Amino acid sequence: MSKLFRTKNPASYLALVLILGLWLARQIQPPPVALASGRGVAGHVFDGQGEPVIDADLKLYINKEDRPVAKTRSQPDGAYLLVLPEAQTASYVRVEVERPHFKLHVWTPDGAEFAALLEEDTFVTHDIIMERRIVASFWITAAIFIGMLAIIATERLHNTVAALLAMVLIFGVSLLGEIFSPDLFIFTFDQAIEYVDFEVIFLLLGMMIVIGVIEETGIFQWLAFQAYRLSRGKVWLLSMILMSITAIASALLDNVTTMLLITPIILEIALAAGINPLSLVLPALLSANVGGLATLVGTPVNIMIGSFVGLDFNDFVVHLTPGVLMALLGLMVFVQLRYWKEYHTVGGGLSPALMKQLEENGRIRDPLKLRKGGIVFGVLLLLFVLGEPLHLPPTISAIAGAVAMLLWVNPDIREMMSVVDWTTLVFFIGLFVVVGAVQEVGILAVIADGIVGMVGTSLMASLLSIVWIAALLSGMIDNIPFAAAMLPIVKLLTRIIPGAESNVLYYGLAIGADLGGNSSLIGSSANLVVAGITERAGYRITFRKFLKVGIPAMAITTAIGSLWLIIHFI
Repeated sequence: MSKLFRTKNPASYLALVLILGLWLARQIQPPPVALASGRGVAGHVFDGQGEPVIDADLKLYINKEDRPVAKTRSQPDGAYLLVLPEAQTASYVRVEVERPHFKLHVWTPDGAEFAALLEEDTFVTHDIIMERRIVASFWITAAIFIGMLAIIATERLHNTVAALLAMVLIFGVSLLGEIFSPDLFIFTFDQAIEYVDFEVIFLLLGMMIVIGVIEETGIFQWLAFQAYRLSRGKVWLLSMILMSITAIASALLDNVTTMLLITPIILEIALAAGINPLSLVLPALLSANVGGLATLVGTPVNIMIGSFVGLDFNDFVVHLTPGVLMALLGLMVFVQLRYWKEYHTVGGGLSPALMKQLEENGRIRDPLKLRKGGIVFGVLLLLFVLGEPLHLPPTISAIAGAVAMLLWVNPDIREMMSVVDWTTLVFFIGLFVVVGAVQEVGILAVIADGIVGMVGTSLMASLLSIVWIAALLSGMIDNIPFAAAMLPIVKLLTRIIPGAESNVLYYGLAIGADLGGNSSLIGSSANLVVAGITERAGYRITFRKFLKVGIPAMAITTAIGSLWLIIHFI
């Protein structure tokens, strides 16, 4: 067999085959049927929130016959056209609209409409509004989704296993339960695939490869050592420099990767300086979650929002980076006050032997790879910035950067495959399917109605509600599944609330979900990664210990972020 397919981790290829297979399954779906022209009835089908209802079955009956004379399905924009048979005389017309999770809707024309129907080639009806049905599938899907969140929050199972388990349960209920009752149907496999956002999957895949190659050069360890040299042994200054480096790295890479690389060297520096490592590690972690908010690729939440709405790299930089800088400054002030005693009771300076050891651990291991990788990464950032005028999606730029790394920087395909976090990619696929089920049965529509009933049409109230609900709940639930569930709700609110067309509510969701991840140990994937590293080093971060630092940090940064959005947008 070719060397290309020899790997110590066959699961990597299985994951790649799964992702590509799902993507191909989505691509080969039959295209929407073109609306025919001719005499008939046309219009649009919407739900109670004004969203188009896709794939609703429409049947046209005339003269009170039992069999329909025309059938069609609603298109992605909710449009439909039912064509009347040629030379067909009609004294009575009825249109039935049916779709799972909605009540049967029947439209019959009044006298004026019926006369217009007979005279016009195509009669356009008023918009058809379908009402939701709350049946068994609604409650079962809600229970599965809440169960998945509970498992993730309590860490009973790995996040990926929890998402896949929930996905399997949803398919099992939908496909097997339908045999016993139509009220147990959720959606088909083909419909489920439509909810998987492959732009997010392939953007993450490309960035993982690009970052994985660069991290092998030792650049992050070198930066951490240079931070210590620049601080000249002043721990308070060192903490601020480390926070700044971490925030910038998280904005350009992602917070999980950044903390994986920088936490070990911070531990070494802290132990050599005789200071509690957590007084440097925790501030760096908090700044990683803040800094990642500044760009499209800084956090998985931003990637999901950008793909869902169509926001590009520049949108996040322009509308969020100033607020991130303000929040980071507020976080630094809090950290200095919180750790004042630890920072000012430690003598500065290390012995020459310790300095030499730190310098050795923080050296660049592969300068040639760093130069090549730096060039590729620089071009990639340029493509992110210029993507909108060039009509180049961030996903294509990230995949192009990964291919460039493969062809020029590191041609070993086995190493390239090993740097990809396949468990995270599979987690996203399962998560998208589960959230798609939640959206399909109408749970998100019910939540959206509740929020609208609470805040009315006030943009300010809606913004603050989204920011703080997201911030508080992201501390109890991993912010990735929470943000995925909130996106359709924010979409509904954006359409009906005056002034929300600026996408301010999406930016509010980003601020709440990203900064809210700082409030508890389970609020962000980066938090759990750092806790694992420090525990292996003998410094355990307990849930309670993290809350004492995380909750005030979250409150301060979220308040500053909210203030920035109000100033900038409202």
